[in-house]
Amino acid sequence: MEQTIRLKRSDTIVFIGDSITAADRHRQAYGPLGFGYVHFAGNLLLARNPALDLRIVNTGVSGDTVIDLKDRWQRDCIAHRPNVLSVLVGINDVWRRAMEPDMAERAASPAGFEITYEQLLAQAKERCQCQFVLMEPFLFCRERENEVFRALMPYLEVVRILAKKHEAVLVPLQSQVDRQIAEVPPEKWSQDTVHPYLWAHAWIAQQWLNATGL
Repeated sequence: MEQTIRLKRSDTIVFIGDSITAADRHRQAYGPLGFGYVHFAGNLLLARNPALDLRIVNTGVSGDTVIDLKDRWQRDCIAHRPNVLSVLVGINDVWRRAMEPDMAERAASPAGFEITYEQLLAQAKERCQCQFVLMEPFLFCRERENEVFRALMPYLEVVRILAKKHEAVLVPLQSQVDRQIAEVPPEKWSQDTVHPYLWAHAWIAQQWLNATGL
């Protein structure tokens, strides 16, 4: 049975991840949710459920790997006591190991990624008893032999395994991107294959809302 999210009055929803989640949230013009998918999804949740008095929190940090997430997990996740926790992480681990070996010290291998990610989810489940939304890291790329795309595959599998293990909602972003870029080329989505254009952030928010049933 597919998982969905159930909201209650005064629930806290925490979005945590890297720059795609952060989306300049610290800049006054975009705070506190940033300009990206969290902005679109969070505000639609508030608009659709005004009586629930939801609290939407964005704790994304640009450049973060899963190891960086671990270092700030207490402060930026557990301390907020989320009822719903949405996680998008992995592309920086992939990119640094494939393209920036001089910055790969804090980038986890697929095995390390699974171990660390599992630890974070287990801690959140124990401390907060929250519902999970796990988002696939993604690349806007048509070329199956692309070095970064090939490196991404085992990380995707980890996210899918953990979503099943923890009965989380899985947002299948790479799967959906793969379907869409057959008609809409990668350069329409992103300048660098990683960071979405504004409309693509809205598209990601739509995938998040569809997957969660919200």
